[in-house]
Amino acid sequence: MATSSQAHANGHGAHHPDVPEVNLTPQGVTEHLTRKVFTFDRALMVALLGLGVLVVLGIVGFVSRAVNDGFSDEARPQWGYYAAMFAFLLATTGSAPVVAVAFRWTKSHWRRPLSRASEMFALVGVLNLLWFIPLMFLLPGIDLNHDGQLSVGQDRRTVWFEGPMGAPLWWDGFAVGFLVFCALAILWVSARPDMSALGQTGTGWRAALLRRLSMGWQGTEREWKLQRASLGVLGAFYFMLLVFVHMLISLDFSLSLVPGWKDSIFATHHALTGLQAAGGTILVTLFIMRTWGGYRQYIGLDPFWSFSKVLLGLTLLWGYFWFSEFMTFWYGRDPTEQSVVKLIMFESYRTAFVLNLFFSFLIPFALLLWNGIRRSVLGPAVAGASAIIGAFFMMVRLYVPAFNIPQEDLGSHSIADFPVGAGGIAPQLLPVTPDVWDVFIVLGGLGATAFIYLLGTKLLPVMSMWETKEGLLYILVRPFMKGRYMVLGKPD
Repeated sequence: MATSSQAHANGHGAHHPDVPEVNLTPQGVTEHLTRKVFTFDRALMVALLGLGVLVVLGIVGFVSRAVNDGFSDEARPQWGYYAAMFAFLLATTGSAPVVAVAFRWTKSHWRRPLSRASEMFALVGVLNLLWFIPLMFLLPGIDLNHDGQLSVGQDRRTVWFEGPMGAPLWWDGFAVGFLVFCALAILWVSARPDMSALGQTGTGWRAALLRRLSMGWQGTEREWKLQRASLGVLGAFYFMLLVFVHMLISLDFSLSLVPGWKDSIFATHHALTGLQAAGGTILVTLFIMRTWGGYRQYIGLDPFWSFSKVLLGLTLLWGYFWFSEFMTFWYGRDPTEQSVVKLIMFESYRTAFVLNLFFSFLIPFALLLWNGIRRSVLGPAVAGASAIIGAFFMMVRLYVPAFNIPQEDLGSHSIADFPVGAGGIAPQLLPVTPDVWDVFIVLGGLGATAFIYLLGTKLLPVMSMWETKEGLLYILVRPFMKGRYMVLGKPD
């Protein structure tokens, strides 16, 4: 086992806040995290109550929209913000589990505090799946004139060139369903050791449920090897499924609804935005856990400092993909491409685009460019929050205008052919402002996400017990000259 000096604690290695692991013991970790799961404090109850109010508002908004407008093709423009919110949830919570997958592959020691925090977003995947069901009723078919043939200028052009059975509706539905199932499987496999420990030390119905879910976990060498292999295989499938789902959702629910819009890197940019937003989501989650959640002793500086470098790379990639996309359209001077640029960037949804550009690229880049900000707790969290906000406005400018194209115009050759109305913009391309039901739906989605996540922390520890205790096996604090150093062992 190779060792390396991880951090110098300025003469106080055993008590330095940047390396809190040196103060932990396996028994202390088990007792504290068990207590966190089985006790409800006042702050949590107040938070759940407030989030519950947002959930109720979201339900009111959805029911009102469904009753007043329905799910017909003519009502599709009214559901644009609902679709944008689904894409936003997919980008943030749907992409979050891949963080645990990626850094478990690289065996990064600093990822231990964030592994379970990212896996817990698999629970929110159930909300994403339920959110997606109404969208299935709103997605138009490919053969618009129902003649059994796909014709340019008459039918909707999509990625489904041959129109296979069930496309696109059931393919999209099964893809989203399998993504949610795979995320839950990763969470279950990862949490089995913790569920077994909690089931043995806790009491009540939750302890009994955890004992059942652990399925007799004993911690044998064979079980640990099987868990490691299962997490590797499931993680690979999840990453592939995530990219595939991003491709399907972005193409079927956005790009193909805008006649004439063609973009070879659109799906990739969409998936990359999801990875950036997922990184921001995890950083904000870690900050909340450390500041108000009572997990400061587990979360030091390393997760923020190390992950901020990854977020900086994703931010630069986001800027590169956007610039490549824009320059292709700008210099191509094709009428359709010019109309698309005006629609989603410079005219109809100019405000959403400017906010997207600032929050997804300019602000995170300006912050994370400086090592002093990266080497802090607050700086990466602020950059992460900025990436989340930017992702929301990106989904607004991509999905709301796409859903606003009327059913009778979906088979048109190009949006550049739409008759221009007042103000030099075709009526189909005018910006759609959210009404009160849209606002309620957005607030409800945010509230439901946090509500489910917080409830999940009362069933599973948001800090992985077994990974935290495994990390303690690799840590020693050794004196050297006038200081003390944390020496970190690396597993083979």
